[in-house]
Amino acid sequence: MTATSPRRLHLNAFLMNAGHHDAAWRHPRTQPERVTELRYFQQLAQTAERGLLDSVFLADGLALWGKVRHNALGGFEPLTLLSALAAVTEHVGLIATVSTTFNEPFHTARKFASLDHISGGRAGWNIVTSGTVNEARNFGQDEHLEHRMRYERAREFVEVATKLWDSWEDDAILLDREHGVYADTDKVREINHRGEHFGVRGPLNVPRTPQGYPLLVQAGSSEDGKEFAAQYAEAVFTAQQTLADGQAFYKDLKSRLTRYGRSEDQLLVLPGIAPVIGSTEAEARALEEELTDLQVPEYGLAQLSGMLGTDLTGLPLDGPLPELPEEWDINGNKSRFTLVAELARRDGLTLRELIARLGAGRGHRVFAGTPEQIADQLQEWFTQGAADGFNIMPPHLPGGLEDFVDHVVPILQHRGLFRTEYTGRTLRENYGLARPANRLTATATGEEVTV
Repeated sequence: MTATSPRRLHLNAFLMNAGHHDAAWRHPRTQPERVTELRYFQQLAQTAERGLLDSVFLADGLALWGKVRHNALGGFEPLTLLSALAAVTEHVGLIATVSTTFNEPFHTARKFASLDHISGGRAGWNIVTSGTVNEARNFGQDEHLEHRMRYERAREFVEVATKLWDSWEDDAILLDREHGVYADTDKVREINHRGEHFGVRGPLNVPRTPQGYPLLVQAGSSEDGKEFAAQYAEAVFTAQQTLADGQAFYKDLKSRLTRYGRSEDQLLVLPGIAPVIGSTEAEARALEEELTDLQVPEYGLAQLSGMLGTDLTGLPLDGPLPELPEEWDINGNKSRFTLVAELARRDGLTLRELIARLGAGRGHRVFAGTPEQIADQLQEWFTQGAADGFNIMPPHLPGGLEDFVDHVVPILQHRGLFRTEYTGRTLRENYGLARPANRLTATATGEEVTV
């Protein structure tokens, strides 16, 4: 973005099976029977591209989330799926969650480098540390790593991954058929990393990619999460309930960048919003009520118990939240715990009301209204210092994404807030972010880089 070009918001479509509402699969507008059908997700990605969205995003966990008895859970491993989506799209970015707690840097760097080549430079990595003991128990551990230790491991993990992506220079491949030289081995280097958590020699067995690195995304909003984002992330998915909360988070996160030698335009803040769209406000609210009426309280109570680190089984649904632990005693998602607890206290919600409020967004903001009202909300947050764009979380799919693309996007375009064509070739270019320089270029072969 040049100094004279207008600031434009960025939009990511967060795709989740039948939709983000926990009762979406029961609604007649959804297609839960297709959540393991490739063509379903290809159509969703093509819808996002038709709307000129920056990217689509697939979350992931390493355990079966929630009670599968009451929700359409489970599905594809995201990098596998995104490779298939790359084949039927040309522009839209492809972002996947991969955990730093239960993976190794070499595997992860290799998979994302492969996706970036396959897609022509459209890969993005949502870096998470994993938040549940159920994930730990799928990897031979009885308990989950302590929160701060997970972030320490994540920092070293990202350092190793970026070194591996830098282990090939951009011009390492010579293709000199005459002399029989495929690559200049002076430009393909071992990284010789030896740290507290990882020992990796390298080089990566994939040449440097169109983007250099995939777009680095982060989604934690705890103190550790914000500091990690300030150091490494280029886009942040976050959950904020009010404009004031969004402004405070935005200002806080951007203020941390200078200590890492970064400027504010090097990190995009994308709050999540679940837009319930109707042709009239009454129609939107009716759809919201339909989805709420389809909720299974047992499912919502289990989800809420997980978010709050407190077993709520058997408590009266029309009663208040019980006394909760302090955030520092939570070893899961600390920021989501605090958001949910404060939401319940601020609005005086019963358990039943809290389950209803969390049904569509799990703590992300839910807004029901007309396309114009949705656009107004996005514009307000974008222009009032709370967002650089948004993580769009359709409560039901495929219709919720189609409604957004067909009815909200044109309003944002008419207001000059969103692109009318793709101008970049890669995901980084569409997000307005620079391609990272190769940090190992100037070092001698095998010399370790101190970052």
